[in-house]
Amino acid sequence: MFMREAISRTMADRMGWFWMIFEPLAIIGVMVSVRGLFMSGRHIAGADYVAWMVVGLMGFMLFRENMMRSIGAVEANRGLFAYRQVKPIDPVLVRCFLEGMLKSLIFILFITIGSLLKFELMPDYPVGAMMDWLSLWALGWGFGLTLSVLGDLVPEIGKVARILNLPLLLLSGVIFPVLYVPHQYREYLLLNPIVHGLESMRLNFFAGYHTIDGIDMTYLWLWALASISLGLVLHLRFRDQLKAH
Repeated sequence: MFMREAISRTMADRMGWFWMIFEPLAIIGVMVSVRGLFMSGRHIAGADYVAWMVVGLMGFMLFRENMMRSIGAVEANRGLFAYRQVKPIDPVLVRCFLEGMLKSLIFILFITIGSLLKFELMPDYPVGAMMDWLSLWALGWGFGLTLSVLGDLVPEIGKVARILNLPLLLLSGVIFPVLYVPHQYREYLLLNPIVHGLESMRLNFFAGYHTIDGIDMTYLWLWALASISLGLVLHLRFRDQLKAH
């Protein structure tokens, strides 16, 4: 099943690898241009803007792709449920693992190329950065497990999740530093677990980087473990409906 998903993801489209690499590059290029036009006087203390953007964007895309590609995984593999050993949860787990591996490979490629171009993309605290990366992967896996069930039983939920992608990008501190957010709104921003993962990873990548108070990876892991548990319970509860839907 893993090989089937990997071939479909990377080789079904002749330009599959190109789009996986070009999408973050395009977003980074647009945002660097916007910064040059409208934010030339505002700097990110302790980090180069391009490197800061790469870290945040790749972390967000790791979460997003795990969540979004899990929606529809059950439907796309329904024919395999004729085999007794294949459960509805299996294609979701395979897709999450595959997406995590692909994004990790692309991130390593970006770090290598960025370092060659003198963007200082090597993490100052590699172990901490790796743990933050795995934490965002776990969070995306948890949301993916949950939405794979809800999106199959109620298709409108999947459509709403896709619509929320852009607002989530803006509210997760991916494009603009959270230090720019007024103090009275920061407590609401910190309700978003993705903010904690991205800012913690940036702190581990850039030793001189400063962020807002309240970043707590325990909070992110509470969300991750709760969503994983909920997703597993939903898959167990609606296993027969997912097979016959």
